[in-house]
Amino acid sequence: MKVIVLQDIFYIVFLIGLSIPLGIYIYKVMTGQKVILTRIIAPLENGFYKLMGVKSDEEMGAKKYALSALLFSAIGIVFLWGVQMVQGILPFNPAGIKGTSWHLAFNTAASFASNTNWQAYSGETGLSYLTQFLGLTVQNFVSAAMGIAVLFVLIRGLILRQKKTIGNFWVDLTKTTLYILLPLSLILAVLLVSQGVVQTFGPYIDVAMLENGAAGTIPLGPAASQIAIKQLGTNGGGFFGVNSSFPLENPTAFSNLLQLLSILLIPAALCVSFGKAVKDSKQGKSIYIAMMILFTVSLAAVTASEQLTAPSFTGTVAPASMEGKEVIHGVGTSSLWATATTAASNGSVNSMHDSYTPFGGMVLMFLMQLGEIVFGGVGSGLYGMLAFVLLTVFIAGLMVGRTPEYLGKKVEPYDMKMVCLIVLVPPLVTLLGTAAAVVMPAASSWLTNSGAHGFSEILYGFTSMGNNNGSAFAGFNANTVFTNVTGGIIMLLARFIPMTAAIFLAANMAGKKTVAAGEGTLSTSNSIFVGLLIGVILIIGALSFLPALALGPIADYFTMR
Repeated sequence: MKVIVLQDIFYIVFLIGLSIPLGIYIYKVMTGQKVILTRIIAPLENGFYKLMGVKSDEEMGAKKYALSALLFSAIGIVFLWGVQMVQGILPFNPAGIKGTSWHLAFNTAASFASNTNWQAYSGETGLSYLTQFLGLTVQNFVSAAMGIAVLFVLIRGLILRQKKTIGNFWVDLTKTTLYILLPLSLILAVLLVSQGVVQTFGPYIDVAMLENGAAGTIPLGPAASQIAIKQLGTNGGGFFGVNSSFPLENPTAFSNLLQLLSILLIPAALCVSFGKAVKDSKQGKSIYIAMMILFTVSLAAVTASEQLTAPSFTGTVAPASMEGKEVIHGVGTSSLWATATTAASNGSVNSMHDSYTPFGGMVLMFLMQLGEIVFGGVGSGLYGMLAFVLLTVFIAGLMVGRTPEYLGKKVEPYDMKMVCLIVLVPPLVTLLGTAAAVVMPAASSWLTNSGAHGFSEILYGFTSMGNNNGSAFAGFNANTVFTNVTGGIIMLLARFIPMTAAIFLAANMAGKKTVAAGEGTLSTSNSIFVGLLIGVILIIGALSFLPALALGPIADYFTMR
């Protein structure tokens, strides 16, 4: 247990150490300052603007910005939808994989365009190389870039005074992709290849298996390039079916550390960027601390549950729950990965979450149900957290009878309407989707487990889709017309309604005057506010999901004893 604790401390310290310089770099990029890559990338950036017919100094209002983002995503969905269905006649398909069904193609297109990356297929048997690198990898970049772009729209809204414009979508998307995501992905991909992660367009390899000399096939493909952005962009979609527990996707302890750091690196760094952008590092620090407290408490709970509450047979003692975990990772690293991937809007796995103890699985589920704000997705996690910050400020203002203020801007009824859309849409679609699935006549045939654990599998699946995560408990056959269509709609609603609300919230904030802080102004950077923020987050999450958790993992815990 001591080794696990030391490993977790090392990870957190390393993550913080990397996030600070990266956060400063991202701030400089998104505010138009010169950075180390400016001389190399600026000509390429300007070339893209000319190709698109975009004036880099032309700004947009909320409606035009939101419409640009939505139309861009819609085009990506249609393109990816079509590529999947006709992949059988397209090149870069050495395994001869046929086109997918229309409903699976829709689900996958919605999943990757929304940065959810839920997968109802196995990559090596369901998609060609072309679909993976031209369809999925491209969406991994642009969906992540869109999240960061919208975050900086909201930041601008908080710092601008009496402005009607909030930036240019195409400029924000281009800068984020060229200066942040591409360079980091290139570095990570090269490091992963050095560890043995496969990157090739060669065909699958037929080999003789050790057991009885039976024939077997080793799947290959351009995996490292997709794995790099899947982690850095909190996408999580695995190139292979078993994701990062597959040896060719995550072969060594060092590759595991690289991918683990990548999952939380940009979301953590954006807290630093936020503090720099609003000219008050304490504001970013307070949010960073709140996220880190929720993360470390969740990590301790999952690790303790997997280490200490493993089921055991009569007369035996189980030192830890190793079911569904790779020996190379063990309980400690598996629990760390599981906590990081569900805290962030990532969803990649290096162990089977369905095999976690009921309490451990519940914590992973609850992290998603909080709204993917404990670091969360790149950009989307922080603008979701900022919505909770505004909600906390509003509640505190009502308690003391003062007009709520945040960063010198009054928080008014329109702002709270947008905040409610950001905060409440994910739990609403999650619960509606779960309820719809449970009452389907064929629901029991989709599950490998019955009772409370079977319900947990459904609840986890729709929690993942409704909160843009993409991980799965497994044991739930998601490749059905109902799940693909319903899940695809849920993923689109859970992504784009809060995103659009964040854009309009930013525009409303940008049009306001700033007011000077007074003696009665609530401090939003001290320990009291951090505690209040965490309390509001937990109360909203508990009120939304406690009944469902009682029917699922809590009931599962008591029935398995």
